Amino acid sequence: MLDRRKVELMTRLAFYEQTDGKEDFKVSEYYRKDYTSMHIICSILWTTIGYACIVGIAVLLGIEKILGNMSNTFIMMLGGIVILGYLSLTIAYAIITGYIYNEKHKDARQRVKKYNHDLTRLLRLYEKEKK
Repeated sequence: MLDRRKVELMTRLAFYEQTDGKEDFKVSEYYRKDYTSMHIICSILWTTIGYACIVGIAVLLGIEKILGNMSNTFIMMLGGIVILGYLSLTIAYAIITGYIYNEKHKDARQRVKKYNHDLTRLLRLYEKEKK
């Protein structure tokens, strides 16, 4: 005989597995700190590559002006601006990435816990039916 509660639970579990569950299971395999750190490192890597490309293009576009003002103080000032810009951008991206992926892991872990709780309830319903 079909039990309405079992059907609702199985439907909810199947829907979750087909939608958010795929990503949530992958995310919840990691510890929160490991998951966040991995994405922070990727963010720093891509920020570095992007910043290097932008600085390279800016240098190529302004090479005539740079060579016209060639002095030690100008080069040191320009280098300091580039380094400070890189550090501030990288730190900002790392903080934002850390927050976003920390929340993403926390939310995914809560959904997986709810999924496991529903599985336990379904198992108990089956055990009751057997008795």
